[in-house]
Amino acid sequence: MAVQKYLSYLLNPLELLRTKKVLQVNPTVAAPRTELEEIKIFVHDYDNSAFLVKELKSVSESFPFLNSPTITWINLDGLRKKDVEDLSNHYGIHYLITEDILSMDQRPKMDDINGLIYCVLNMLYFNERDSSVETEQISIVLGKNFVISYQEDASRDVFNPLRERLKIGNSKVRQNGSDFLFYSLIDMIVDNYYLVMEKLGERIEGLEEDIIRNANTRTLAKINLLRKEMIILKRSIGPVRELVNGILRSESDLIEERTEKYFKDVYDHIIQANDLSENYRDMMMNLQDLYLSNVNLKMNEVMKVMAVVTCLLAPATVIGGIFGMNFDVIPFSHNTTGFYLIVSIMVFVPIIMLYVFKKRGWF
Repeated sequence: MAVQKYLSYLLNPLELLRTKKVLQVNPTVAAPRTELEEIKIFVHDYDNSAFLVKELKSVSESFPFLNSPTITWINLDGLRKKDVEDLSNHYGIHYLITEDILSMDQRPKMDDINGLIYCVLNMLYFNERDSSVETEQISIVLGKNFVISYQEDASRDVFNPLRERLKIGNSKVRQNGSDFLFYSLIDMIVDNYYLVMEKLGERIEGLEEDIIRNANTRTLAKINLLRKEMIILKRSIGPVRELVNGILRSESDLIEERTEKYFKDVYDHIIQANDLSENYRDMMMNLQDLYLSNVNLKMNEVMKVMAVVTCLLAPATVIGGIFGMNFDVIPFSHNTTGFYLIVSIMVFVPIIMLYVFKKRGWF
């Protein structure tokens, strides 16, 4: 069994890597972060009548937007320690928040420090090639008239619909304050959870069909991989409920009363996503039970066939053993028709047994 286990890791090293990712739960050990040579900084500055989008060459170019009367969204694609610290120092972001931004594998949470609201959560992506869930940590800071978002991966995010919405003058995000922009970012991340779960649901349905049609050892490996993906999904989605609830219970002046209903809508969405992930996890447990039941059923079928064959051969074995003994006098041993008579009995008795088994429904 151990040999098969290690051979499966050699044939599929992704399984071992996913196991390490699932078991990585120690937040006191800082994971090494690679310093990027180049990051992208975009600024969206707007109000209900004007809109500006600009790519900055350095973090310092975003400093004048602090005292701007318009709403400013600063998005960092990629993280470098110096850039994050410089931006934090200028915008009054507490050093504890800065540490959380630079840390990896943070549990989703929210904090209200120094008059700023900070939240960290995971954006989820589905890798079609590996059928795996990939996570990207994103940190969002809400201040008066500004929102700063920090992304680890500069090549992808889920905010493009929001960028297109900002270009429309009469859109809700243009007509409201920075707290509505803050809500919109979180809402898009939560909505993307459903897209990832939909892909996982398709994999679960396909796996269920495979188990019913032809279950094998590769099927069990697929079940284990999907179970690990469900653990990662649950770990990313579950704490977001507390995050949104913390924003709703916050007494910060940054969240206007008219915006609270939107956060309540996000709260409802994350509850549904959490329930759906629980359902998927139950389905994976049921699939494992279904696989084991099919394996046991196949084993019972094999044992039943072997038992029937053994029973059918038992009379011939007994008769052959009796007439094979070394006695001088054995009935029919010197009869010219004795051989044919004994063989006929050997064939006739199993036929009767086969008829009785069939009539009783034993096979």
